[in-house]
Amino acid sequence: MDFCREILEDLKAGRLSVEEVALKLKAEPFADIGVAKLDFHRKLRKGAQEVIYGAGKTAEQITAILQAMKERQALPVLVTRLEEEKAAAIQQQVPEFIYHPEGKVGILGDMPVPDGKGKILVLTAGTSDIPVAEEAALTAQFLGNEVVRCYDAGVAGLHRLLAHLEEIMEARVIIAIAGMEGALPSVVGGLASCPVLAVPTSVGYGASFGGVSALLSMLNSCASGVSVVNIDNGFGAAFQASLINHLP
Repeated sequence: MDFCREILEDLKAGRLSVEEVALKLKAEPFADIGVAKLDFHRKLRKGAQEVIYGAGKTAEQITAILQAMKERQALPVLVTRLEEEKAAAIQQQVPEFIYHPEGKVGILGDMPVPDGKGKILVLTAGTSDIPVAEEAALTAQFLGNEVVRCYDAGVAGLHRLLAHLEEIMEARVIIAIAGMEGALPSVVGGLASCPVLAVPTSVGYGASFGGVSALLSMLNSCASGVSVVNIDNGFGAAFQASLINHLP
């Protein structure tokens, strides 16, 4: 909403006329750059810039999108599901692009100062769930939230989870991430007073069916206040958590 506020301030100060303001608000709601149609009004509607899904796109396509966003001062920009090789190729053209290999996330521009109402706790059952957790944690930070990370605290060693009761009780939103049988969100849901967003991961042996077992367990949770996103969807959980954390 900063763009809209700046325009209104200019109108109030007499630097812009009503007609000029109307033109700025209508001008180019999206730009067709050939490889993509970039939604420059996304931040006005949603409070965050358009996010680039890196999987399936070439380094050249992502570079073109980033350069177009940079030219329009539509920063920061988040790129998810980005392989290290693509990130290295992008950085040759856009040196200021920062890559976070642990979450396969890239960011162009400065992270915002947190303005959420509380803390988002990102909690994993195991170390193998960290790639999804880092996607969630970095996305939440990109969206202006203070994030607390608590990894490898699954129900296979319940004492590890109970050692983090203070963080659980202080959180405004919890993202609970687990593979295998997906039990962690149910346990956390029975301890926390805040919303719990459950993320099943594709971690597990054969009968985990690539995360389907964890997904079904989480959907059948007996704990109140637990919602579930798709398998390995750390980004989706973080976006929803940010919306909750920015409510009045």
